[in-house]
Amino acid sequence: MEVLLLDPLVPEALAWLQERHEVSFRPELADDPPELRKSTYKSRAIVLPPHVVVSHEFLDFAPKLEIVARMQISSDNTDLDACARRNVRVLQARSATVRSNAEYLLYGLLMLYRRGMISALLGRKISQVRMGRELSGSTVGLLGLAPVAHTLAPMLRSLGVRLLGYDPAVHHAADIWDKLKVEPVSLQELLNHSDAISLQMVYASRFKGWINERLLNHCKPGQLWVGVSRSSLFDAEALALALCDGRIDACLLDGANPQFAAEGTPLHGIPNLHLTPRLGSHTREAKLRASWYVAHRIHETLTPGAAAQAENRVSDFSVLDSLDYQEPGDPQTVTPSQWSSIALHRN
Repeated sequence: MEVLLLDPLVPEALAWLQERHEVSFRPELADDPPELRKSTYKSRAIVLPPHVVVSHEFLDFAPKLEIVARMQISSDNTDLDACARRNVRVLQARSATVRSNAEYLLYGLLMLYRRGMISALLGRKISQVRMGRELSGSTVGLLGLAPVAHTLAPMLRSLGVRLLGYDPAVHHAADIWDKLKVEPVSLQELLNHSDAISLQMVYASRFKGWINERLLNHCKPGQLWVGVSRSSLFDAEALALALCDGRIDACLLDGANPQFAAEGTPLHGIPNLHLTPRLGSHTREAKLRASWYVAHRIHETLTPGAAAQAENRVSDFSVLDSLDYQEPGDPQTVTPSQWSSIALHRN
């Protein structure tokens, strides 16, 4: 077979890809390694869910493989060096989830600022409900300028939020700060003056445990944290202490490693740590964008003529990462759900 799907595409994208290539949808193989190896042996492209790891051993059973695609962004489930040595293209629908992750971070901030809402929905009386705060007039620190921050910043500014920012890979004099209308500060200043921190930093192995006790000692008391970055950025023991001694009032992290707060770890059972299983990218619109992106890139990779044409065309999804992107004035006329129409005008 040409294309092996373990992670489903939306029906329209699947049909489009099936018209052009031999496609087999076998989601059950994700939890059956021996059968997966057999099916991978003849595949040229494979779309995998996050928990299936691509190692050099995996590639030993895939001599014809040209592309490994994923609908979600992750860097700890694929041996990139092994793929590069074998000329296997690694594809992730990075741009497709930018907006959905930004909205998740905004939702997380609103939820933590108004945690009494949950108590009220559970039927508690107003006297038992924790008094909330307003985002307007508060200061939010953006830790990391990944594309998600480009979309989140105008959302927060429109709510009257003062924005501070720090990214170890971005110079304080870079134009990006002015474009986003974010005040660049040192890391210590970011933590000292922010009522809340939004974490969307691009992960690299050198940053493992980077958010440690020395750094968290600078937190403004009662600070709130939300994040969609790798949980490996945190020193677990340092985060546990900060959550317990009042430096961090509450922390909401999306897509943390399953062992991050497992039994026997410093973070296990801490009530003001909230973990969600990659809900940031779990929207219908993100699924549509990711599906079409993956379908088109697979077609380009497996079809040399299509690939040559693609070199002269800007990615359909690059607009989502652009600092100049503006939401349409009438959301009913153009919505992210209509990305599916892209395929209707192509052969």
